[in-house]
Amino acid sequence: MSEQPRPIPRTLWVGFSLLVGMIGLAIILMAFGNSRSQNTPLPDVLGQVADFTLTNQDGTVTTLADFTNQVWVADIIFTRCASSCPIMSRQMKSLQDNLPAGSRAKLVTLTCDPDYDTPSIMKKYGEHYGADFQRWKFLTGTPKALSDLATGSLKLGATPVSPPDRTDPTDFFIHSTIFVIVDQQARLRGVFQTEGQDVNWKRVEPQILAAVKKLEGGG
Repeated sequence: MSEQPRPIPRTLWVGFSLLVGMIGLAIILMAFGNSRSQNTPLPDVLGQVADFTLTNQDGTVTTLADFTNQVWVADIIFTRCASSCPIMSRQMKSLQDNLPAGSRAKLVTLTCDPDYDTPSIMKKYGEHYGADFQRWKFLTGTPKALSDLATGSLKLGATPVSPPDRTDPTDFFIHSTIFVIVDQQARLRGVFQTEGQDVNWKRVEPQILAAVKKLEGGG
């Protein structure tokens, strides 16, 4: 009797998905850097966002159609995070506060920890950071649906950290610390690093706001 092939461990699939996402992100960052060096506010189209079905902080099903003809800025966090996520959420709150009054742009925060981050948990997290839920959406769902959107479409990588490798009790995931911007035709149009030795949020935030304005037709 022939021996049945062994299934590939789930952790290898997760790692492979993260690797593919990071390679894609590296290419996008190169394109974005080239665009900026030519003094243009935005690079060419970097990819198309595929349709998705997730759940927002109010338990309402949310799909790509809910962002029709709207510019949106997205990131990925998990609510139990005690390091980069609070910083990113404060930065997203700053964007919320500084978007022009007439802007229809939305802000989107995805979780990479859906087993813990239920809609009610996400809502409490948003309330903690002063989110205007008409503007700023917090999305959770199945691991596959989140991965398809985050890694597949938005190049927001995330991977679990095994208990022996954790340097902190809340070190459950390694994830991207970037903000991405999607245009009114659901196309990925910009990648903005929010953390790092050479990153200054006071310089990055105006670039994001200028990109939103341009994509909305105001500049």
